[in-house]
Amino acid sequence: MAINTTLLGELKHEASSTRKMLERIPADKFDWHPHSKSMKLGRLTKHIAELNLWIERILQSDEFDFATASFSSAFPENIEEILKIFDERLAEATVALEQATDDDLNKIWTVKRNGQVMFQMPKKVAMRSFSYNHIYHHRGQLSVYLRLLDVPVPGMYGPSADDKF
Repeated sequence: MAINTTLLGELKHEASSTRKMLERIPADKFDWHPHSKSMKLGRLTKHIAELNLWIERILQSDEFDFATASFSSAFPENIEEILKIFDERLAEATVALEQATDDDLNKIWTVKRNGQVMFQMPKKVAMRSFSYNHIYHHRGQLSVYLRLLDVPVPGMYGPSADDKF
């Protein structure tokens, strides 16, 4: 089985859980955060919505330099915009993965800062770290934010205390 087949299956399965979480975000709480060192809810939500962009970025280049990279600082005003970003990044990632061969996924990807190599890893590993695992990490964070705001938390891998199957 081609590597991209398993990565696509996981991407699509987990995307539905991530989208359920994003749909629950109270837009009137975008400025809320549980601690002064924590991201604000709106920023965290936007970050999660954008993270699938790494799949396409990794597959389209053999290196990435944080010093020369550009990131969008525009901030969505509502949940619909967040969901649109999520859906667009997911669609782009899906197309990129569908086109990826095993050779593409086994190529080494290099991360630099100001030209200095920080680390190198196969693209398939980089995608799991920069996109998949990164989303799971922040999705867990988001579930705590929702709980603290008394917003029902959707089940991800079975029922939650709020969503019974």
